[in-house]
Amino acid sequence: MQITFLGTSSGVPTRSRNVSSVALRLPQRAELWLFDCGEGTQHQIIRSELKISQLSRIFITHMHGDHIFGLMGLLATCGLAGNVERIDIYGPPGLNDYIQAASRYSYTHFSYPIKVHAIRPGVIYEDDDFTVSCDNLHHRITAFGYRVAEKDRSGRFDIEKAKALQIPPGRVYGQLKRGETVTLADGRVIDGTQLCGPTEIGRKIAYCTDTIYCDGAVKLAKDADVLIHEATFAHQDADMAFQRLHSTTTMAAQTALAAGAHRLIMSHFSPRYAPGNILELKDLLQEARAIFPRTDIAYDFMIYEVPRRREVELTKVSV
Repeated sequence: MQITFLGTSSGVPTRSRNVSSVALRLPQRAELWLFDCGEGTQHQIIRSELKISQLSRIFITHMHGDHIFGLMGLLATCGLAGNVERIDIYGPPGLNDYIQAASRYSYTHFSYPIKVHAIRPGVIYEDDDFTVSCDNLHHRITAFGYRVAEKDRSGRFDIEKAKALQIPPGRVYGQLKRGETVTLADGRVIDGTQLCGPTEIGRKIAYCTDTIYCDGAVKLAKDADVLIHEATFAHQDADMAFQRLHSTTTMAAQTALAAGAHRLIMSHFSPRYAPGNILELKDLLQEARAIFPRTDIAYDFMIYEVPRRREVELTKVSV
């Protein structure tokens, strides 16, 4: 699971930061999922190492322009040059009307199937490998945060141990690999978990923007390997944050702390903290780390490989 930040500015693009969009690449199944699609997102994808042809799902948090104005352009490009097979789009009520109206008035016809899913809190997608859920955030309009949870997998199957036990190969190996208990033809009962290594804990990602501190974000980020959370304002500008229902750095850090998240990556920064101003992003990072030390600041085209929990533990031991 690889995260690429395609846009990390709030409201408007800057010279170095585009507006909101985050891509999640799933190499094991050659799929690309997108979270929000601000203006210019397709250009950001083209400049990255991501492949538009792998795009299969888009998750929209809310209907503000800096999160959706790039959607129609991207969908049109997917039809003209993307070679996508199908795209499922998830978002708040009104998203389908927006897409239909933009398509009608721009005379855009899609050459591939598009399915728009109006979401509400709870599980919105599930397959053999992942569960995606959403919950309400607290913003000026209806807004949702998302949680992607990879399902746990049985550990590596010890085929040499199976051979030593004279377990005949075949369908039974598949059952044992899944950790099932199997009765062999000779009457022996074999517990598959005894032939597998430690369970591989599924990774969890939470994406929360735009919002002020709220219970919904904490719930989505519970025990997450990484929480991506907006930090539009510095702590000293909390009054503006409350007025506009956006988060400060300290709110993002408090969310990560309350949720027991393992890492916080802040994004969606106001242009007021550009280099040369009284407060810069390095100051915002210090504010957050004072509360939640495992905090990083996102920048456009930043790539973050989400480690497995066991990998993280081994890294800690080796240090």
